[in-house]
Amino acid sequence: MIVKTQLTSPVAEKAQRGVMELLLINHPLDCPVCDKGGECPLQNQAMSNGQGETRFEGVKRTFQKPINISSQVLLDRERCVLCARCTRFSEQIASDPFITLNERGALQQVGIYENKPFESYFSGNTVQICPVGALTGAAYRFRARPFDLVSTPSACEHCASGCDMRTDVRRGKTLRRLAGDDPSVNEEWNCDKGRWAFKYVTSVDRLTTPLVRNASGELVAASWPEALAAAAKGLKAAKAAVLVGGRATHEDAYGYSKFARVALGTNDIDFRSRVSSDEEREFLAARVVGSSTMYLDIDRADHVLLVGFEPEEESPIVFLRLNKQVRKRALKVSAIATKLSIGVEKLKGEFVKVAPGQEGAAIAAQSLTSKSVILVGERAAESAGVLSAVAALADSSSAKIAWIPRRAGERGALEAGAIGNLLPGGRPVADAAARVDIAALWSTDALPTSVGKNTNEIYAAVNAGEIGALLVGGLDPLDSENSQAALAALDKAFVVSLEIASSAVTERADVVLPVAAVTEKSGSFLNWEGRARSFDAAVHDSLNRSDLRILSMIAEEMGTSVNLATVTAAIKEISSIGKWDGARASMSKVASASQPAVSGDQFILTSWRRLLDLGTLQQGEENLAGTARKTVAVISSKRAQAMGVSDGDQLKISTSLGSVTLSALVEDIHDDAVWAPRNSRGSQLLVNLGVAHGAVVTVVKA
Repeated sequence: MIVKTQLTSPVAEKAQRGVMELLLINHPLDCPVCDKGGECPLQNQAMSNGQGETRFEGVKRTFQKPINISSQVLLDRERCVLCARCTRFSEQIASDPFITLNERGALQQVGIYENKPFESYFSGNTVQICPVGALTGAAYRFRARPFDLVSTPSACEHCASGCDMRTDVRRGKTLRRLAGDDPSVNEEWNCDKGRWAFKYVTSVDRLTTPLVRNASGELVAASWPEALAAAAKGLKAAKAAVLVGGRATHEDAYGYSKFARVALGTNDIDFRSRVSSDEEREFLAARVVGSSTMYLDIDRADHVLLVGFEPEEESPIVFLRLNKQVRKRALKVSAIATKLSIGVEKLKGEFVKVAPGQEGAAIAAQSLTSKSVILVGERAAESAGVLSAVAALADSSSAKIAWIPRRAGERGALEAGAIGNLLPGGRPVADAAARVDIAALWSTDALPTSVGKNTNEIYAAVNAGEIGALLVGGLDPLDSENSQAALAALDKAFVVSLEIASSAVTERADVVLPVAAVTEKSGSFLNWEGRARSFDAAVHDSLNRSDLRILSMIAEEMGTSVNLATVTAAIKEISSIGKWDGARASMSKVASASQPAVSGDQFILTSWRRLLDLGTLQQGEENLAGTARKTVAVISSKRAQAMGVSDGDQLKISTSLGSVTLSALVEDIHDDAVWAPRNSRGSQLLVNLGVAHGAVVTVVKA
């Protein structure tokens, strides 16, 4: 076959020029103010293949501009060349038909559905793939030109998907983030949270100087030497524990892990600043650390089972990968859950309906093969016996297990040993040979031998007077199962807080040390696969220090050394440790709890966090918050009929601690259950109700 182009064929060249002339008839000449100017394919082709002068003498078509098709995405219709990239993405990639081509012929234009909300977690991708600037993002519109920006490859810090990103900075300030191109992970997409939730870095609550609590009980500004000396003195004076949170980079988590063992002499460290369990801790040590289930396994799977995991809300790129395989080859997806979610509906998944806490029996009844994959979310820890059932099913079927937490740093923290039963590289604390390995690498005589306390046990030990100091990094106590106990422990202990911005922890801390945000330092996250997602600093003139460097300085002040002043030093140590080739930690079988009896106005609560909610890292981006899904309480049609409730009525969910009142929505959910988002506006369940998945609550019509 012979292919002739404009370079070899006058006919092809004439046709190209004709097409360009047609596209430019109504396209406005606003390149100097268009956000796409400087990186616009149409602009480039007009320069290379367009006519020098137009033959069109009429008036160009104009429209009211812009149209806010959502709080975040704006449409300039006169720029649109009807390429249909946005509409094809919404239908074929995201399965969210939120944008379409209206009318026909000369009247055809991009628009949204009249009776359907513009509701998608992936709408920002349409802005990036629009070739002519017809779709723009409100956060970046008219803020900079492409040639004003310094671009740096980066990684997303919001979830465990591991998206490749590009961060664009102007004058030391992040103005834009775009999806990177990595075919093995996020392909060329990302979610709206990863794209637009970066303004927390420049929030008014951002910490810029160390703070120390004075004799009057007030936090006052201090120099770094003063703050480090105060931190070291307080940590040396009492038995201490470490709470990391799930947002630390792999290297920073390794620094916390080493600091706990070398400087504090304790295994009391935990990265799980959320609802967790000892069953989960054993499961992570026995089944997850060092494992390598990949996106490729999802692509090849014959059946994907979702357990305690809602991919669209908790790991959006996993959802897109599942959706791709569902559309491509009708991949079977099953979800063991109490409520049918929007994401599972889009995946045409099998909904295995169970009461909260009764997932174990449904898991055991599943028929899987060696080509199947079990995707386990962090919420599986909230029901006793679920993770034991997952392990048993994997053993009997040879199916692969993948653990997918919500936060980007949790897998890295696990591999770094920032948990009480593991040392770095998946080495069990209880294994003497593992302790000898790490002690030799760290040039220390010995390591603590007993398994450390988990987060809830650490809070309890502080409140009981057994622990007197806490080193806290990137943790929100309101995410805890018992936030009252967490806050009480922070009030009682000597607290050293390493944090980006003011929080409930810094308000109670005795020493506050400001740390660098992701864009201000180098490092890596391990995504749910265990794949390293490395990034360099995008903002180079920041004076903020990484957690790793601050920990090294505190250790020096305490008279010891962790030798981790730089990320390079941490990477070198982590590489030299490698993975543990000895026996894995064992996992005890946990039985499922019996289903609580409910009657009258009693329900069993189930919930999860939505992708867009009141999360700390979403603060400051009001346009993004405007696209969050409506906060509702979901009950079944049977219970709604019995209560005389219709969609939109107010429901009051209450416990002995407090209550929340939300609009009712009747959907497919277990008859004994009520669902509400865990941390959305008006629905902060852990704080207001003090209970999590599986608890009995009272629901009445308000």
